[in-house]
Amino acid sequence: MKTNRIIILLLGLLYYIQMTSCEVKENQTQPVPTKEIETGMVWAEGQAFPHFAVPTDTLDGFLIEDPSLTSEEKVMFTVLQGLINKTKPSVILLRPGGEGMYRWPDNLGLHVREYPADRKWELLRKYKEKIDGVILYSVEKSAHYRNLATTAAGLKNALPVTAAEYEQILSLGIKFPVIENLSSLPYTAPEDIYRYLYNTYWKDCTKRLLISHSALVFIRDIAVASKAAVVWLDPRKEKENEVIRLFLNDMKAGESIILGWWAEERSGIGIGTEYGISTVPADFYDNATVYAGMNHVINLPVTPKKPDMENKIYLTVFLSDGDNIQYCQHTMPKLWDNKGRGSIPVNWTVSPGLADLGPQLLNYFYKTATPNDFLASGPSGLGYALIYDAHNRKWFNTGGESFDRYAKFTQNYLEKSGLRVITIWDQINENQMESYATYCRYLYGATQQDWQKQPDKIPAFIKQNRLAFLPNYPCYTNSTDVFVNMNRDTIANFDGSHPIFLTAQGVSWRMGPDSLVILKEKLEKLAPGNIVFCRGDHFFALYNEANRLNFNLTLSSQMKITSSSSVTPPEFAADGTCALERSWISSAKGKKWIRFDFGETYKLNRYVVRHAETSGLDKDYNTGAFQIETSVDGKKWQIADKQSGNDSAVTDVDFTPVQARYVRLTVTDAGKDGIARICDVEIYGSKEELKVKN
Repeated sequence: MKTNRIIILLLGLLYYIQMTSCEVKENQTQPVPTKEIETGMVWAEGQAFPHFAVPTDTLDGFLIEDPSLTSEEKVMFTVLQGLINKTKPSVILLRPGGEGMYRWPDNLGLHVREYPADRKWELLRKYKEKIDGVILYSVEKSAHYRNLATTAAGLKNALPVTAAEYEQILSLGIKFPVIENLSSLPYTAPEDIYRYLYNTYWKDCTKRLLISHSALVFIRDIAVASKAAVVWLDPRKEKENEVIRLFLNDMKAGESIILGWWAEERSGIGIGTEYGISTVPADFYDNATVYAGMNHVINLPVTPKKPDMENKIYLTVFLSDGDNIQYCQHTMPKLWDNKGRGSIPVNWTVSPGLADLGPQLLNYFYKTATPNDFLASGPSGLGYALIYDAHNRKWFNTGGESFDRYAKFTQNYLEKSGLRVITIWDQINENQMESYATYCRYLYGATQQDWQKQPDKIPAFIKQNRLAFLPNYPCYTNSTDVFVNMNRDTIANFDGSHPIFLTAQGVSWRMGPDSLVILKEKLEKLAPGNIVFCRGDHFFALYNEANRLNFNLTLSSQMKITSSSSVTPPEFAADGTCALERSWISSAKGKKWIRFDFGETYKLNRYVVRHAETSGLDKDYNTGAFQIETSVDGKKWQIADKQSGNDSAVTDVDFTPVQARYVRLTVTDAGKDGIARICDVEIYGSKEELKVKN
């Protein structure tokens, strides 16, 4: 008997070793997710901004803010950066910004060789073979000639220089020919200069991107690399308004973007919104051609499970201005270092455009986030769109095809960047809400700005039984006292008979995580033990749960997941992240399945499956065929949906509503190599009992 036991133990050990070695081998041969480009620039259809090649091993860092540099030298070297980096990012501009000159290079593992200002011509000489000539210009008549020369430089692969810089270059023995001479142009008014640009150069410029820019440096690099026109026009001035419309008329909603800023916020953002074209604020964004040249796989952190529903006061607070990518680059890192971060849930607004323009900046925030840090989209999706100007009581866009295109464009980037909530500025009509609900299915919820410009508070709206639009009240405050005073009666009179949901927005330039800690202390005095600060995703899930609306049931702490044999734990199938290392992976023979138990019966009607491509793998590894089944008791199953011939990264399906506690996903075609990879699953349903009062 003892011998038999030994034999059995040895056989078991051999089986374990065999299985373990198979799993190790499987992991070793996993395809590697990558979205890097070795050389050149890629600007695929449906992609908002160009992607550049991975930066060279050691970047040449030029100290662009050196006081010895003239204004026109700063322009010239920023354009030089764009001309070089469009093939291979090799030059990074250094400045002692608020976040520190080396914070991002150090955080992202970029090696830099410094070129101080007294070696500027050495830098130019190093890259002179990449330059075809010069564009001569003068700013004596108008500073707007910088933009005209920059536009021409991008089209002609040339440096914009004034006579002084050109003379210096020639004295060094660098014989650049003059390709265009703009010095003798007679125009002085901005509208005339940009009308000349429109008539002369616009036909050769990209129509997918317009740069609205007045600063000397910053985003000129991406302007010349992408062959975009650079303008600075004020829509409040009739003649300039006419000219900017010439450009906008040639651009397309859902395809085109404005990058930069405007002479005045509401009129500028508004005129773009008229055409369904949003603005990504970026007038002080550094090194776009470097940071848009890094790996574009966004690795979302694991989503914590939401709190269980109670009769409490639920509050979610957004920090403003994250739509501005310069804020994400320069200011947000300082707030991110706040000692109070992580002690209380905070919604940090960021730009979905970072998925293109700074993917590793976005990944840095995700990588270093605590479970209490939630990233949300700034207004009003992909870029700042001001649909209704509440300050001036003016609609810039009332809906229709252009808005639908904007919403579709936004959906792609919400999913790319992992942003489940939008803060909308200022308000939208119900048709536009329907557009968001139809085309932005990644959304859990949205807020609107209640500027108190009307007699009553903006009401809550629900679209398609799942997407709530709630007012931020207050919508843009720099004081915790303002929030307390505006909501004092609601909170102080709370009787615990039903949950209450409140949203607010704080001015990020004045408030941070420490401010919210103080806010909670003040609110606790009004309703002791009843204040629950929430992440945005948890807040909207709880709101929907309380209102018997559809919400993502996989956020529930009651959910349990089991599966057939797999390399990774079953829980990885629904943890909110699509990172390959957090995917459910199985190479088991026979059926490969995942079963979800939600602990109680819900009315189910939708599922979402994110396949291998969402982790950065090639689409050939996507699940080819699978079926979704539901059950009340876990024994008798009925098919809710079947999919075959799938090559999409995401499957998002509404099915006939059914009462069920269990859901089972069965893979029948795992894809290219027979290994099933399910990055993330969401199941949507609702409760029957209405509990909430707003």
